[in-house]
Amino acid sequence: MAIATVNPTTEETLKIFTPLTAEEIEKKLHLAETTFQQYRLTSFAHRREKLLKAGEILENNARKWAEIITLEMGKPIKQALAEIKKCALVCRYYAENAESFLKPKTIASDASYSVINYQPLGIILAVMPWNFPFWQVLRFATPALMAGNVGLLKHASNVPQCANAIASIFLEAGFPEGVFQSLLITSNQVEGVLRDKRVKAVTLTGSELAGRKVASVAGDELKKSVLELGGSDPFIVTKSANIEEAVKVAVTARMLNNGQSCIAAKRFILEDAIAPKFTELLLQEYQKLKIGNPFDETVDIGPLATANILEDIVQQVDETIAKGAKVLIGGKPLEGKGYFYPPTILTDIPVNSPGMNEEFFAPVALIFTVKNIEEAIILANSTNFGLGASIWTNNQTEIDLAVRDIEAGSVFINGMVKSDPRLPFGGIKRSGYGRELSMEGMLEFMNIKTVWQK
Repeated sequence: MAIATVNPTTEETLKIFTPLTAEEIEKKLHLAETTFQQYRLTSFAHRREKLLKAGEILENNARKWAEIITLEMGKPIKQALAEIKKCALVCRYYAENAESFLKPKTIASDASYSVINYQPLGIILAVMPWNFPFWQVLRFATPALMAGNVGLLKHASNVPQCANAIASIFLEAGFPEGVFQSLLITSNQVEGVLRDKRVKAVTLTGSELAGRKVASVAGDELKKSVLELGGSDPFIVTKSANIEEAVKVAVTARMLNNGQSCIAAKRFILEDAIAPKFTELLLQEYQKLKIGNPFDETVDIGPLATANILEDIVQQVDETIAKGAKVLIGGKPLEGKGYFYPPTILTDIPVNSPGMNEEFFAPVALIFTVKNIEEAIILANSTNFGLGASIWTNNQTEIDLAVRDIEAGSVFINGMVKSDPRLPFGGIKRSGYGRELSMEGMLEFMNIKTVWQK
């Protein structure tokens, strides 16, 4: 895939970027390594000042950054603005909390003095996705930079202007140039960078296939890796739930980012007693959604990010329907320019169809019915993914069962699955490993050093 800005609303190629040469990559690696040797010695106060400034730059120019997001990947502008504000929030969070997270811990042992120190590793390579092109990067970069690490960003090939914008923000905030650099390189060039001995670890958010490739190289090199991959999150609703509230949140949980979110609610698992009511209310809400130009403040659904994503969802939905699923709304791409796919609801999902086994990365809701909470949990766990899960119930026994038995990195009760800087984020099974955000995420790329003194 070429490194280019292609407007998904018009399908117009706006700008093409030439991948870095081997010599240019080497210069960036050298700069990162030499910068790290000095930057790791700076104080938390020094880093805090710069990171708070980065947050101010994000917030004060939110519209500018949001418009780049919407232009490159089609997110509705109001959601792009919310993404930028969340990025400013994570800057403040780590600026204010990093020092306490990494404070040396004195431990009683057979030594006269023993302590755990937290020290930065060095260059961290980040392979990031297009769907939250600022947030995904900032949630990696803010703890990494506050810890004294330096970052190299290989962003998705369809959001190069977002990648360069983020690098410019850190530079404007006063960080040395080598602390955070954007690498405009192809996927084929990633392995060479990761194998370089100066790169100490890698974090990737993306597809299962991309995760396997990066994890394989990192494992071969014995380098730390953190993977946040796909998800097919269940949204369980039982008869004790507030159905109206659940439906309202369900629309946002499925439609956010034009349905292109790893933690979107994708499989709606409904207790049969309330399934007809929930489905009818959901259909009514879907019928109200406005599709169109994502720069229009009144639009709810913009285009999918790329032509390939549109092709994939068309194939998945068509095959699921061909095997017996029913369409309540949508089900076909919109005619005309742009990679538009309408809000879609499928029911009666066949066991051997993509709707049962694959992640749907588009505004498509898959409806399932079950007899009770036990069946709901079995169905929720039937996928290879384990990122997030949402359960709607006012029954404490059902809550306890869900928390204990659902196989996922997070369980949200009567709320939408979301990432929060204060809470660890990540998955299990084929949704990846390791954690981002909170103190746990910050410690992923630290040398947790034991010091023992007689």
